[in-house]
Amino acid sequence: MPAGRRNLRAIDHERSSDELLYTQTNDAGKNEVIAFRRSENGNLSLLGRYETGGKGSGKPHLPSQSSIALSGGTLFVTNAGSNELSLFSTSADGLKLKACVASGGETPTSVAAHGDLAYVLNAGGTPNVTGFKIGEGRLDRLATYELSADSADPAQVAFSPDGKTLVVTERGTDSISTFSIGSDGRAEGPKTIPSSGATPYGFDFASDGSLVVTEAFGGEVGAAAASSYRLEGASALRPVSASIQNTRSEVCWAAVSKDGRFVYVTNFGDGTISRYTIGRDGSLELADPIAASTVLGEKGVRDESLSGDGRFLYALDADAQRVFGWAVEDDGTLSPVGDFDGLPATVAGLAAS
Repeated sequence: MPAGRRNLRAIDHERSSDELLYTQTNDAGKNEVIAFRRSENGNLSLLGRYETGGKGSGKPHLPSQSSIALSGGTLFVTNAGSNELSLFSTSADGLKLKACVASGGETPTSVAAHGDLAYVLNAGGTPNVTGFKIGEGRLDRLATYELSADSADPAQVAFSPDGKTLVVTERGTDSISTFSIGSDGRAEGPKTIPSSGATPYGFDFASDGSLVVTEAFGGEVGAAAASSYRLEGASALRPVSASIQNTRSEVCWAAVSKDGRFVYVTNFGDGTISRYTIGRDGSLELADPIAASTVLGEKGVRDESLSGDGRFLYALDADAQRVFGWAVEDDGTLSPVGDFDGLPATVAGLAAS
């Protein structure tokens, strides 16, 4: 095991339901959520495995930022193989499956939740987003909205912090689509703009509404970048910083720090995480091309999630079949806290409370 990392299998502290982390097996026969407890120092211990009632794609490297998502005490899981969305209630003791419903399309790979609404991104067939009203242990379908083009090849869906805007990145058309969300939970749109750079992928919002989007540039070596935007009104995006490169390759997901000062992006091409600073105006500046690494120089790191209190960053390296963790220091630097191994090669998605 690399120096500075500890195996987390044996560490097991009694924690609250606010200190958990989830991923999914994405297994084609029986999709499951793998749940971990998080200790005070950021270490992880296995809590259990829970069937979603659906099936995964059975393939490694599911485009999966927010293929699982937390909202309050509810966990949402996309089942890319059976075209379903699962809903769990969460507690310190584990998960309880409440519903598993049709996703409204093909190959659901990302889900967003805000208040009593959930929207799932269906990336296959005719790409769309489908909305649901969250009831007591159930999901009631609202409507389905097609994206800007059949060739959209969408990567992620998410709500703005105020829940008034839904955003989707479209890799196939190098564009970003937005929908305004009405008081009844229904969407209007899309309004689509060109991405600042090629292959817009994962993204995250700061609490002030600044949006940071990663750009993979078709996987070109050394061309990974990120851009930032500001929301104007319910669905208009204004570019702020365009394509700030980080010298790495095949950038994937983004996670904004709790205080909104930093954004961490995973670089699948070489197992690294880069750190950018976010200005008060939403502008980006590269702070550290290699703020951390999983298996340095090896492909595999994809999904990432910050703990709810912002103290820890976790990243999923699917090729290494591990979750890696770091403490987030006051200056935004990352200090390793350990890794958990033994995950399946098809593992996907990451959500931390």
